[in-house]
Amino acid sequence: MKKPGSIPRSTSVPLSKNYPLFRFIGGNVMSFMGDQIYLIALPLMVLAVTGSPVSMGIIAALERLPVMIQPFIGILTDRVSRKSLLLIGDGGRFLLTGWIGYLSLYGDLHIGELYIAALGIGLLSQVYNTSQFTAVPSLVPKQHLQLVNSINTGALQTAPLSAPAIGGLLVSLYHPGAALLINSFSFLVAFATVTSIPLPIHHSQGAGKTTILHDLKEGFHFVFHTKAILFTNLAMLFSTFGTTLLLTLLVFHLKDTVRLSSVKIGWLLSGGGAGAIAGAIFSGILTKFFRYRTLLFSAAFAGGLSIIVLSQIHSFSLLFTANMAGTFMVSILNPCLATIRQTLTPARLLGRVQATSRFMSWILLPVAALSAGLLTELTSTGTTLLIGGTVSTLASFFYLHPSLSTKAV
Repeated sequence: MKKPGSIPRSTSVPLSKNYPLFRFIGGNVMSFMGDQIYLIALPLMVLAVTGSPVSMGIIAALERLPVMIQPFIGILTDRVSRKSLLLIGDGGRFLLTGWIGYLSLYGDLHIGELYIAALGIGLLSQVYNTSQFTAVPSLVPKQHLQLVNSINTGALQTAPLSAPAIGGLLVSLYHPGAALLINSFSFLVAFATVTSIPLPIHHSQGAGKTTILHDLKEGFHFVFHTKAILFTNLAMLFSTFGTTLLLTLLVFHLKDTVRLSSVKIGWLLSGGGAGAIAGAIFSGILTKFFRYRTLLFSAAFAGGLSIIVLSQIHSFSLLFTANMAGTFMVSILNPCLATIRQTLTPARLLGRVQATSRFMSWILLPVAALSAGLLTELTSTGTTLLIGGTVSTLASFFYLHPSLSTKAV
């Protein structure tokens, strides 16, 4: 007998009629759309309050600091209702972004309040992202995971296609606080969407009978002994260091160094969204013809080169092209990496393996974010982005490990 609120993970339901899955993806898109508006509004808000790249580095570091507790978040997602965690993630970010947006528009916003909000939003985003990753395999049969991951990535990238342009227009025509209030509303819509989904209840074998230390060891042991996951994590460890230098400083670089308007920055970031959608679409096609090793290495190497190019040019059209190329490559990578983890990991370990992988891949993010501000103070935004692109390009060689030599892991 089925439990209330659960749905069968059945191969008898055609993918095109898996309505809970598509509502789930819709909720993810709304959350991600809020993230993209936040991405452009927050740096401009920090620039207005402090004018300091170091302050932006501190805020970016605080946003990424919760990655240090990712293994514990993984245990949480294996023990607690993933739907509840998704709702907490969206609901909490709705309140925090609304609070900062309101203070910016109608109150006296201080940098300390931005620090608090950044840390809280970073923690809630970590909980949300791990929970949504572990929920996908319970909604679709295993043979559809690569396709669904590609669809999910492509759908998510419709947010960068439109949201940064909206955010740029709001900032240009009105105020960064207005953009954050729109951001807050998007999280509220995502909250309502997830509420409507009868997400299957998962059961973790031994939940409550094992210690937290045992669960931590089990997650790390699986990752270290599954070479395809281990070496993709090592590649991501260094590539995310480089891309964090880019993401922390991109808006600063475009605004202060290249001297682009807020509207042009929004259009440039939206162009990146278009590249990401194309990459997600091609990812599912390319995996039919190329081994993961070839595909991951080529995409990562080209993506790193795009950052190097972006750091050295000032032409809007060339910047637009380089950014689009970079996001295209990243969106080829992400569905493949998600499928590798979901396919090789037992369902009871999904939360811990994903969280452990995020911990290994992102442990340097707070350092990278803070380094971005400090390096810029010592050199320039262009030099810092060049360093980031070089590190990301070199990291691609981890993908040449033999464990990734098959077409379907």
